Amino acid sequence: MTTRRKFLSGAAVAAPAALAAPSIVHAQAPIKWRMQTYAGAALGEQVTKPAVDYINAAANGEMEIELFYADQIVPTGELFQAMQRGTIDMVHSDDDSMASPTPLQQFGGYFPFATKHILDVPVLFNQYGLADIWKEEYAKVGVEWLSAAGQDPCNFNTTKEIKSVADLDGLKLYTFPTAGRFLSKFGVVPVNIPYEDAEVAVQTGELDGMAWSGITEDYTVGWADVTDYFLTNNISGAWIGSFFVNQQQWADLPDHLKKLVMAGIEAGHTYRNQWYWGGEARLRAQGDKLKLSTVPADEWAEVENAAKEFWTEIAEEGEVHAKIVQIFREYNEVINKAGPPYTNG
Repeated sequence: MTTRRKFLSGAAVAAPAALAAPSIVHAQAPIKWRMQTYAGAALGEQVTKPAVDYINAAANGEMEIELFYADQIVPTGELFQAMQRGTIDMVHSDDDSMASPTPLQQFGGYFPFATKHILDVPVLFNQYGLADIWKEEYAKVGVEWLSAAGQDPCNFNTTKEIKSVADLDGLKLYTFPTAGRFLSKFGVVPVNIPYEDAEVAVQTGELDGMAWSGITEDYTVGWADVTDYFLTNNISGAWIGSFFVNQQQWADLPDHLKKLVMAGIEAGHTYRNQWYWGGEARLRAQGDKLKLSTVPADEWAEVENAAKEFWTEIAEEGEVHAKIVQIFREYNEVINKAGPPYTNG
């Protein structure tokens, strides 16, 4: 009995302490990141928000990413600097639009005729070595490159019909810096304005249209409401864009949350693959806002041949440039030999 009393007495004393223990454990505040995408709100709903929603829902309160759309914190051209100094923690953009200070700047976005379809981009990064180059170059400037993926092709939606290469001459188009540099060879006048201003700029006559996207984006963001024609020829088969994080923020993130962020990004890639691939076909076949036009293939070959010269021009700008252009050449040689469906012909 004495032993039993001592046991019960000890248990009675110990119990309150055991019950009180949880009250002194404080929940850790969630890690909060601010992220800005190159895309406006309507497009961002499809191309960036799915990844952010996945991360926030799966983080179990440990992490929260607040998403901002094009130009909401800083202009798109200042995204890189803002991320580098920590004003923004995470970015979804192409290297071209965000004015990357690395040799990679010209290859993000739409590098002329480097790709033919959306899946070319992950293949180039994961099987042909671009991922290693991107990771290495951004590590030098205090940014963690996470992942790249493809999106839509770069077609033309305009107020004037394009029936020949000569019709490009004099067109004022909203486009990417490198695409604009290339298209200027055909008389295009590239115009650089904030993303959300492009629609109004067409209505006021400041722009004749856009060389910025495929037809899915034209319908999604309202550009199909202010332009009349869609040129089925493109100057690139897929946009190349990436997710980036401030290097210190990434280093400080626990490993399990790093894996979660990567899982969310990959889930976003998968969503965009089907959203764009299906949208491009459906809206060309069933869309009622834009009239389709096509420059004959033998004439458009003039533009494709000019791209080969452009590649040589870019390759001469540096060692990294030359390495990337060589990868594009090797990959294009492979898919051209493979034929359809890897090539358009």
